[in-house]
Amino acid sequence: MSGSSNVENLSPQIIRQVAKEVLDLANNPPEGVKVFPNEQDITDVQATIEGPGGTPYEGGQFKIKLSLGKDFPQTPPKGFFLTKIFHPNVAKNGEICVNTLKKDWKADLGLKHILLTIKCLLIYPNPESALNEEAGKLLLEQYDNYSERARMMTEIHAKSTTKTAPPKSEDTNCPSTSGMQSTSEGPMAKKHAGDKNAAEKKKKDKKRALRRL
Repeated sequence: MSGSSNVENLSPQIIRQVAKEVLDLANNPPEGVKVFPNEQDITDVQATIEGPGGTPYEGGQFKIKLSLGKDFPQTPPKGFFLTKIFHPNVAKNGEICVNTLKKDWKADLGLKHILLTIKCLLIYPNPESALNEEAGKLLLEQYDNYSERARMMTEIHAKSTTKTAPPKSEDTNCPSTSGMQSTSEGPMAKKHAGDKNAAEKKKKDKKRALRRL
């Protein structure tokens, strides 16, 4: 994780644009996200993301960092979790792997889109591009074990000491990216699959009962 600043490499226009966007996000943050402007280094964007309800990360406050490179916005920033987290798309050094910061990057996406994408990654992990292979394997093969590990890490490293309102179980504002929608094994998807199976079982049981009459 690089700690060097790229302010001197950015044009004054880009610096003004980033500063305005960061200030707007600090004053009007997306739900579940807080942005902290760094007046000393505008290329160092730090924020906290509230763990979404209905996921193993619920109740956690996760600090993240976006590092804007000298070619921003033509090239995407690098994203890191500063808070330890057990997640398929987060490496041990905190690096975040999501298509928005890779092949799907577009210069006009903006910081808000990135922050929402990272938040939604907590709802829809993508084991197909896992940086943490153990987490990716557990997510696909032993979801309960994955959930338990992720919840334990959240409890140890991300729990806030101050009480906040319970987060919503789903975020309908998730950006539509191929990375997040490519898996049906995320926490919320797993829950919905269980609900669907339970409903189908009830229908079958009801039919059997009617046949006996």
